[in-house]
Parts: sequence; structure tokens; C-alpha cells
Amino acid sequence: MAGGPQGSGVDSAANIYGRACCFGGLHVYGKREYHSNIKGLHSYFHIRVSNREVMADAERVDLLCAFDAETIVRHIWEVTRNGGIVCDTAVLETRLSEIPTLPPRFWADFEKELVERSMRPQSVSDLLREAEKNEVHVFPMPYHDLLKDVALRLGEERLSRVTRMLNVLALGASFALVDYDRTYAERAIEAVFKGRRRIIDMNLLAFSLAYDYAEKNLGNLGFKLEPVHTTEKRVFLQGTQAVALGKLVAGCRVQTYYPITPAADESEYLEENQLLETLSKRGGDAIVVMQTEDEVAAINMASGAALTGVRAATSTSGPGFSLMVEGLGWAGNNEVPVVVTHYQRAGPGTGMATRHGQSDLRFVLHAAHGEFPRIVLSSGDLEECFYDAAQSFNLAERYQMPVIHLIDKALANSSKSYRMFDPQRVKVERGLLLSGAEVEKEAYRRFAFTGSGVSPRLPLGTPGAVSWNTGYEHDELGHICEESINRTLMVEKRMKKLEAVEREVPIEEKVNFYGDHEAATSVVSWGSPKGAVIEAVDKLRGEGYGINFVQVRMVHPLPKDYLSKLLAGARRKVVVEGNYNAQLAGVIAEQTGVFMDYYVLKWSGRPMYVDEVYEALKLVMWDKASRRQVLTGGG
Repeated sequence: MAGGPQGSGVDSAANIYGRACCFGGLHVYGKREYHSNIKGLHSYFHIRVSNREVMADAERVDLLCAFDAETIVRHIWEVTRNGGIVCDTAVLETRLSEIPTLPPRFWADFEKELVERSMRPQSVSDLLREAEKNEVHVFPMPYHDLLKDVALRLGEERLSRVTRMLNVLALGASFALVDYDRTYAERAIEAVFKGRRRIIDMNLLAFSLAYDYAEKNLGNLGFKLEPVHTTEKRVFLQGTQAVALGKLVAGCRVQTYYPITPAADESEYLEENQLLETLSKRGGDAIVVMQTEDEVAAINMASGAALTGVRAATSTSGPGFSLMVEGLGWAGNNEVPVVVTHYQRAGPGTGMATRHGQSDLRFVLHAAHGEFPRIVLSSGDLEECFYDAAQSFNLAERYQMPVIHLIDKALANSSKSYRMFDPQRVKVERGLLLSGAEVEKEAYRRFAFTGSGVSPRLPLGTPGAVSWNTGYEHDELGHICEESINRTLMVEKRMKKLEAVEREVPIEEKVNFYGDHEAATSVVSWGSPKGAVIEAVDKLRGEGYGINFVQVRMVHPLPKDYLSKLLAGARRKVVVEGNYNAQLAGVIAEQTGVFMDYYVLKWSGRPMYVDEVYEALKLVMWDKASRRQVLTGGG
């Protein structure tokens, strides 16, 4: 874990660390946590590294790299026995009461912890000595002296110009402590700062000085991080990047957004990587990314673009989606194949703008007044984010309805190494999209009644065809019509498309199943808990327990018949969700009559950790669990 004030280079350090491990053939999973603040408040990045795939974060930390005193205080209890803390010698004598950014609520909880541990530390060094009693190793680094050396070698008279490289000093020390080949980190520095030769050289120098100092003066942590030879091509990316790339491959040509955390990262990535040359070579048009004045304009502009025949999407988070609701209803009434990427975060209201949440499921299922069909997909990892982002357009156009791609902050801001995604797996299916040559002589009936409910559509502006779109109920031509028979038929036309989705979309695209169908215990979840649940279930199965995992990916329309049959034989049914009300469990109960026996829930603003999910499920297996277990792990 690397931690420090926002703006101190925590993200850059983590990105370099993760890439360096990937270059060494290792598997990486990273999680980013930060405050709703531009600069100054605490942020940290937590990375797990292994010679086999890692799918989620763990609460415990083997090595903590602290850029400041606050990081030590906040995370000291998370460091494992025989783990280590890399810190600045300049903060050792800082009095705990003088750390200005620690809020009163934190102090109340921290002082309670000290009482329980029978501790009375006054300074950071006192606290570290207490940690050493629990066999945690402390590795103080003279960052100031090292930065002066960097400045001297670079010919910089002002030390302030090199202080931002403290993060790279911490990297050098952390890699030296586990004896990791420095050439991988040097490659990572080259990659992260690509094209900026002077910055690369400065950081390589700082890294080398810190690595040498730690190697000579600090010893090692007690284990070695070994590279693994592999010929497998991998990608290391963040969740928002995976979604953006999926949209590009699927042919998205209009993306609208209003800046909001954490969704804006996706649109900004699209702006920076529009791949104009690549798209031109493939015969495609450039993607237009439009920042609108608000989310109301974002949904309506995306719908307008979709009506012209291009693949269009908008991206937002909870408060922004709230503003989109009326526009979503308009899109539902007009059968617009628009894609809405919704990144959940902690609510209600502004809630915790930069923290994790998984409590918008009920909201997106029912958003907007009246009844109209929509499809809701929920991705569970970054690979699914990529392929689901692409598939959302196929579903939207095939069934002519809004598709909501439901993700969450944990996925948005996680980074992971994956086997290279395969764009050839992405098939473009545009449904009943006609060309101008197919315009009939009679008036174009955009909303023609059909057996499937799906009407042939023409791009808005097609010569010879007149299109009518209104927020009112309408007839087959699109003209306003409030006659009772037409209203009955038009609602049925729209809603029957959900029957087609249930019938035609393969179950493998709706549900992922892991384990033995005959197991006595079934765990059900959706979204980002997937990785933690899989690792916990695999560990329990390795210990001889009969347990399986059901991941619901299409939450609307819910594959109720499949779930009813699958869960019928389970003696224990457990749901794992990141919300208070166990929302998926409630939806399953409503539609199948199957109720969960146990609820493992978390709403602290932090994602599920492997170790806490494992402990909770083990209590279930021992028949010692309470009906509701509330998880609280994470700093």
C-alpha cells in the first residue's frame, strides 16, 4: 500500500509499481481510494501481487509505504505480522495530536483502539515502536537527504522542484526490500512517463538512489518478489478504461457526459484516446465526446444521436443518473437504443462522492415514471466491463430500448492485469436498422406493431421518410394519440420485447456459475464482490466444503426460471452485496419466491475484501453465522 496526501504522486507510484510487476510476469490487482478533494487529504493505493491470478483486494498489508505521518496512523493496524512500514525519518517525531488532516471522528475511533490495545503513544515513533512489538519491521528512509542528492546531481538549485519524486523514492525502497529486479521498475517508469525524457531521467535517478540506499542500509523484508517467465500477452488497465475500450471496439461514435466522480474518468480517457488514425484505417468515423451543461442534456443528446443511427452512450454516477430520469423515460417511450453507463457510488445525495457503493440496483430497475422496458447489465470484473460495454449496444439496437450498464466505484477505480482482450469476440449486431433504399411509398411507421414488439427503424433524416418523436403516447406513425385501444396495444408492444430478451439471450450471458451444482451451499452476488467471493469460495472448496457461486450479470429482465431451479436444491442460500437492504436478494424473492437464508452485506464505502468474505462464509458453513453479517473492513 502506498499512501499520502492527494497530489503527492500516490497514483503514479502505484501505476509504476503495478506495471513493474506485470513486466515481471506477475499478476496484479490494485484498488484506489481517495477523498472528494483536489489536493491535500489522504489517499492510498492498495496492490496485490502474485504468481497466479488475483481477483480482489485483501484487507491486510505486507508492506506499507507512507509518504506522510497520517498514512502511518491510519493504516498501521492493517500491516501484517512480519510485514513492514517504509516511512520518512522526518515524520518520526511528529506528535499525533499535531496531524491536522485527521478528523475528530477518526480520533474517537483511534483512541478507542489504543485503549483496547493498552497503548499511549504520543508521537509517530512511539506508535511505530508499538508496531515493532508485534513483529512489524520499520524501515525509515531519509527522503529529504536523498532529494537533496537528486537535486545536486541534476543541477537543480531549488529543492522544491524535485520533492514530487518522493513517491519514486518510496518505490525504490519498496522494491529493494523484496529484492525485485530493478530493471522492471525502470521499464515501468519509462512507460508511465513515455515521451517526457527529462522527467524519465529524473525519476530513474531518484529510483536508483533510493534502491541503492535501501539495499545497503535497510536489509530486506524477509521474502523475495520473484519474476515469472510468461509469453502471455497481458493488459494492465483501470475499470473506466476497460469500459471505454469496449465502447470503441463496439463502434460507439457519440459519448456524452457531465463531469462526475467516478464516471468522468471514462469519458476523459475517450477524449485522450479517440484512436482517430486507427478508426480511419478500419473505415470508421471518429468518436465525438461531448461534455454537456448538465446530465439532462447528456441523456437527451445521446438519445438524439442514437435516433440518427449512430451508436451513442452517456456515462454518469448516481446523482447524475437522478437528473437523467425524465430523459430516460422519453427514450423508453420512443424506443431509443441508447446506452447509459452508470457508476454506482455511496449515496444518498452527494453521499461520499469518491467512495464505493452498490445500492442503486432498485433505482435503475424503476427509474422514470410509468412502465417501459429496459435491460440492466451488471459487470463483475474488468474483463466483463469491456465485453459488456460492447454487448450493451447490441442489446440496445436489437431490442430497441435503453440499456443500463451498471458498474460501481470499486470496478471503476480498480486496476488489474488481464490476458489481452480479444476484439474479434465483439460482434456488431444492429438489429432491424434499415437503409434509405428500403423506405416504402406509404408513410414510414416507426412504431409499427409487430409480433416481437420490435419495429424496423430508419436513421433520423433518411430521405423519403418522416419520423415523429414525442414524449406523449403515440400511434404507429409517432403522432400523439390517447385513444384507449392504441394505448393498450402500444404498451403491450413495448413490454413484449422483454419476453424476447428472456427467450433469446443465452443464459451464459445472464448468469455465471462456479462450482458443483450439487453443493449444499449457494452464494449469490452481483457486481464487484465477484472477485472476493470467487477467491473465498475457492479457498473453502479447497478445504472440503460443498459450496458454489452464482453471479447474476443480467439483473433485468432477471433469469428467474434458471435461478429458481438452480437455488431449489441448496440447503443454505447466501447473498453477498454492497448495500443495506440486500437489494438483489429482494428482487430474486419477488420474482421467484426464493428467499435467502443468510445476508453478507457491506455499505461502509469500501469494497469487499477477500479475507472478510472468507471469514463470513466460513461462519455460514459452520452454522455459526447470524442471519445478517455486516462487513466493515478497510481504512
